[in-house]
Amino acid sequence: METLRRQSVNIKSVVEPAQGPVMKRFSNKSSAKSSIFLVFGVVAVVLAGIVTGYLLSGYSIASEQVKKGVEESKGVEVSENEAGLEDESNLPDSAEGVLVEGGIEGEGTHHLDRGTGESKYVYLTSTVIDLHSFVGKKVKVWGETLSGLHAGWLMDVGKIKTIN
Repeated sequence: METLRRQSVNIKSVVEPAQGPVMKRFSNKSSAKSSIFLVFGVVAVVLAGIVTGYLLSGYSIASEQVKKGVEESKGVEVSENEAGLEDESNLPDSAEGVLVEGGIEGEGTHHLDRGTGESKYVYLTSTVIDLHSFVGKKVKVWGETLSGLHAGWLMDVGKIKTIN
């Protein structure tokens, strides 16, 4: 019994909470100098993020001028009856028909109705020309054939000319 009482005393001393505060109090005295550095540091980080985002976005007045220069140097000509690249040698494919607005399941923005049925339409897209001004007219297009999932023939048009 004596050993049992000693064990209970030992366990009791281990379980009892420690005397004194568990957490240390911090002083409320903060220097104005460290607060100013903290505010300026936060402002500098935010401004650096904004400037970096602007530079990485690629938008600037200089980039807009470069884009205009590239478009002008491609030799794109536009008239009432013709639009596109001057040099047809880089455009290996051509087709004729009536230009109609609408592609097929997201492929192409327009198509050529060649009068041979819907299965023979040439679906068109263009990275150089605005095809909308030629809708409803009989045209000849020059371009490069692309692979399409739904279109039997998908072409990136580089030049378009109306046919009388």
